[in-house]
This record gives sequence, structure tokens and C-alpha cells, in this order.
Amino acid sequence: MNDHAFQLHERLASDCRVIADLTLCRVLLMNDRRFPWLILVPRRAGLRELHDVPAEHRVALMAEIEVASKVLLEQLGATKINVGALGNVVPQLHVHVVGRRAQDAAWPAPVWGFGAAERYEDSELDQLSEQLRLALGVRG
Repeated sequence: MNDHAFQLHERLASDCRVIADLTLCRVLLMNDRRFPWLILVPRRAGLRELHDVPAEHRVALMAEIEVASKVLLEQLGATKINVGALGNVVPQLHVHVVGRRAQDAAWPAPVWGFGAAERYEDSELDQLSEQLRLALGVRG
């Protein structure tokens, strides 16, 4: 894929840890230990909405959402997956794949705007990032 014009929005870069690049998307881990939360960002410049994704990439996007969902269920103990593409704050198209549990801090409300993020310790973030890379089948 030609992604030379792709640049990750600075808000996503500051709020997240880059985990890996899949075929279409850059996978990010939201730096908030309250929720197992991945963000998929298609590596194509100028995308703002889901309907902007070219037809030839839509199947890949759905497949990568499925992979991210299964990783959250199997690796991080999520029991419910929320998927959303809001873009109200960050205009760059990005898809939130959020693992939920009945005992999480926001349950059953949405996670957006719920309290302040609780950031991971650096060592914990490093370990979790590697665990996610292995589960995604990619190298760091």
C-alpha cells in the first residue's frame, strides 16, 4: 500500500501508543488502563468518514476490526466489544475498538468523556504493546 502521504493526527499520537501496521490500518493502543481500547487508522491520506474508504479497502477494514475485536476478547478479557468511528474531535478517520466488561469504570455507559484517562506505567505499556503485537501476528 502506498501510504507515503499518511500522517497520524497529533491527538492520536499523543493519546495512544503505536502497536503495529496491518495491511490497511495502523493499530494504536489508547493509553487508558481503565479500558482495553484499540484504535485503527487507515493509512490513507484525506479519509474523514467511513464512506470515504475506497471500495477496494472496505473488506480489509472490516477484517482488521474483526482481528482487533478478537484480540481484545481473547488477550485482554473483554466480554463485549464497542466499535465506533466518531471523529468529532479528531477529523482523521479512526475506528475505536473498545473492549468492555460489566465491571469497568463506565459500564454500561459509553467510554467517551467518562472521567480522566488513567495512563499505563511505561513498563506496563511496553509489555502490553508486545503482547498485542504477538496476538496480531506482527513484529515490533
